[in-house]
This record gives sequence, C-alpha cells and structure tokens, in this order.
Amino acid sequence: MFTMRFDMRAPEFGAPRADLYRAAIEMADWGEKNGCAAVQVCEHHRSKDGYLPTPMILASAIAARTRSLPIQIAALIVPLHDPVELAEQMAVLDLVSAGRVSYVVAIGYVPAEYALFGREMKGRGRRLEESVRVMQRLWAGEEFEYQGRPVKVTPLPHTPGGPAMMMGGGVAATARRAARLGMGMLAMGNDPNLETIYAEACRAEGREPGICINPTPGAAMSAFVAKDPDEAWAKWGPHLLHDAQAYAEWMGDDIGSATKSIAGSVEALRAENGNYRIFSVDEAVEEIRKNGVMMTQPLCGGMPIDYAWESLETLVREVLPRVKSGG
Repeated sequence: MFTMRFDMRAPEFGAPRADLYRAAIEMADWGEKNGCAAVQVCEHHRSKDGYLPTPMILASAIAARTRSLPIQIAALIVPLHDPVELAEQMAVLDLVSAGRVSYVVAIGYVPAEYALFGREMKGRGRRLEESVRVMQRLWAGEEFEYQGRPVKVTPLPHTPGGPAMMMGGGVAATARRAARLGMGMLAMGNDPNLETIYAEACRAEGREPGICINPTPGAAMSAFVAKDPDEAWAKWGPHLLHDAQAYAEWMGDDIGSATKSIAGSVEALRAENGNYRIFSVDEAVEEIRKNGVMMTQPLCGGMPIDYAWESLETLVREVLPRVKSGG
C-alpha cells in the first residue's frame, strides 16, 4: 500500500550521511514487514548534497536485508557507463536479489554528470539504445566483438534474458526508443500525449504496447503522514524544499516533470499541493483508497531520522489499518 524512494541527499543542515544510509537499509527491512510494495533508489552524480551516485551498491545492501521486497533502480543513467561492465554488475545483483531488482533506464539531463565521466551529451540517446542491445545479447550468453574487443559476461543473471527494464523519459523520442527495444515506459508526466505516441510506435514495430506509466501533474510522489501537518511542515518543510529546489535547479526551464516545483519557500511548496505533500491521517486514508498506493520519500532532503520514522510509523499504525478495515 506504500512505496519508499531513497535518493540519499544529505545537505549540511540534515542528518549525517552515514546515518541516512543505515536508516535507508533499516527502513527497507522494516517496510518489507509492514506493507511496503517496493523500494526505489536513484542515480545522480557530482551533486553538492551527495545524491546517491551508485544505486546498485545500495540496492545490493537492501537486497541482502530483505527477502521478497521488489527493488527498482530509477533511473539508471546508462550512457554514462560501459555496457559490458553494467551487464556484469546487473547480472550479479540479479543473482543476489533472486531477480527482485528492476530498472528504469534513461539518458540523463545534467551536463555536469557527462563532464565528470568525459562523455558527450550529444548522441546519448543512440548510445543508450546501443548499450541496452549489447546488454541483452550478453545476458543471452552471447560472445561477440564490441568496439573492437571480445566480450562475454559470466555469470549469467538469475532472470532468463536479464533483469526487467523500462525506458524513462519525457519526450516523444523516448517513447519511440522504448517501442524499438520492446520495453515499457515510465514517463515524466509533462506530456499527456506520450501514452498515445508510445502505443502507436509499438504497433508500428509490430508489437503490442507494454506498460506505460505517465504520472498526473500534481500527483503526490514524495508523501508523508503526520498527526499534525502544520507542526510537521514547520519541522520537515525545509528538507522538502531543499529537495524540490535541487531538482528544479537541475531541470532548469527546459525540462518538465510532474514532480517539478517552482516554490521559493516552505509556504509556497505547501500551497502548490503537488508532489511534496504532508497528509493528515484522514487525508492519507483517502489518498490510498483513491490511488491504491502512497509514494513516500522518507529521508527526503536529508530528513532527520526520527522525523522520517515518525511519518512511516504513523502511516503503518494509524492509516493502513483503517484502509484495510474500510473504517
């Protein structure tokens, strides 16, 4: 009935980084026992607040502490990496997790990340597509020449053909790329036509459309629960605002997303009533009844650990029992 997303931002005014990482692993373990449907971890590089750069390492730690909890890496910025090395790492993580880790692959949009790895942003869509095809061949057990070198991956993944992957992005080219590769799509909620573009592109490729998720603008994707939302906004709001402003700085004026905020203050962020939401218990019950799930981001903006647990425990103790009982 709820999901948890961890991006591990750790601004100076938030919780210590090591505490945040330990808490994320503990929360995943706790979540598996308390109704969490899935955990999501993310990838970005060269972030001033230490945003998670190596999601597969954190995913591996979570997989080792859990037994059945699905884990998604979203998004994995494929063009920043060598596809052969990625294929090896993903195969081993697939074995460690018994196939529980899935991926949303994407081209990325932050120039500083490409500069860090000495790669050009131009042509990154083509490189992503090529990399996915290379990984799929390697997971099928093929041995072939790639960029002048003989390549083969061992061991093969637990999942036949490799772990599940979806294409992430917010433009028509992303939808057509997903169709060419036979993948589902996770859009960014900024273009309501992407579902249609994706479906038409799939049929043009001679295949039925897969899953296409396109969030509704204003959907709560970083949600919290509090017995007193006014008090919670006063305590937790600066961390939510930090997260919102950091993403907005990366996106600039050219990139749209259902989660994007233009708020300049905690009060403005709350007034948007969008991605960042602190629900009362009654509101949280209605949110889950309406959407079937609540998407939480417990450690948002380096949230102090006790604040994060307060929200999660209120959700599990006060909200979920009412949803299940219909009360």
